[in-house]
Amino acid sequence: MPISHVGHAELLVTDLSASTEFFCELLGLQISERTQGRVYLRAWQDWDHHTLVLTEAERSGLDHLAWRVPDQPAAETLRRRLFDSGIETTWVDGGEERGHGDAIRFTTPGGLPFELYWEVDRYEAPPELRSAMASHPSRIPARGAAPRRFDHVTFIVNDVVAEQEFLTDVLGIRHNYYIYGPDGTRWGSWLSANNVSHETAVTRNAHGTGGLLHHVAYYAESADEVLRTATLLVDHGYELEWGPGKHGTSGATFLYFKEPSGNRVEIWTGGMLIFAPDWKAIEWAPEIGHLGNSMWGTPLPDSFREGTLLPAQFAVA
Repeated sequence: MPISHVGHAELLVTDLSASTEFFCELLGLQISERTQGRVYLRAWQDWDHHTLVLTEAERSGLDHLAWRVPDQPAAETLRRRLFDSGIETTWVDGGEERGHGDAIRFTTPGGLPFELYWEVDRYEAPPELRSAMASHPSRIPARGAAPRRFDHVTFIVNDVVAEQEFLTDVLGIRHNYYIYGPDGTRWGSWLSANNVSHETAVTRNAHGTGGLLHHVAYYAESADEVLRTATLLVDHGYELEWGPGKHGTSGATFLYFKEPSGNRVEIWTGGMLIFAPDWKAIEWAPEIGHLGNSMWGTPLPDSFREGTLLPAQFAVA
């Protein structure tokens, strides 16, 4: 597969100060750089300059999700595939965003804003954040949830099947498992470019209003840390949207909540690993689809079907 892994997300926030404080103090992410109107963040074992960008904007949502490819020829291969599929691409010069070189951007048929990039800046910890552990690019923070790494981004789309087929057939992102609702429609598909259970997912927009951001997720060390995150959030006045619970599909323990600008965030842990080169996507049929979403039966809130905006939606919102 030309794509190596999911790299980073640029989150649009209406209150940059409040969102930055939340991600740093409550979630324990680290600031790698600040520029005018932007804050670059990473978890303690994220090796690159950043995995999340907070950008001040009039409306909350996602500017783009970025995927790392091995080199420019791999990016050009994907660019030709996109062209053959009728997808326009835009070249982005290195330096427009900190932490990586040139990039190619495009919008998927379902309205998802993606970026491909190949050259990255490794994170260089200042002396006060350096760890004695060679496998730790920085010390584990002594505050907040302190998740280990950036994990995935999930979207809402009108047509789950069509979007999944594009992501798999054109971009080469493997389809790992999918859920059918009681009415026989596909509720969601989960995909990854490597052996993790998923790096992105597309779920059904029941309102037919186009592509939206559902959530960004970070990976915690253990289920105990997910539970501690729940306690931290409630003790600091935040509401839990869904969980703690357990997804039957991946086997992961989850917790969902909103950051101050209204974007949904997940802290989770666990999840199956996939090594088979001939993997076939697992079907969760209508009669067991509810267990795929919530193995323990934790009720799905009505608000969970809503998302925040993507650039294509700004003009119509």
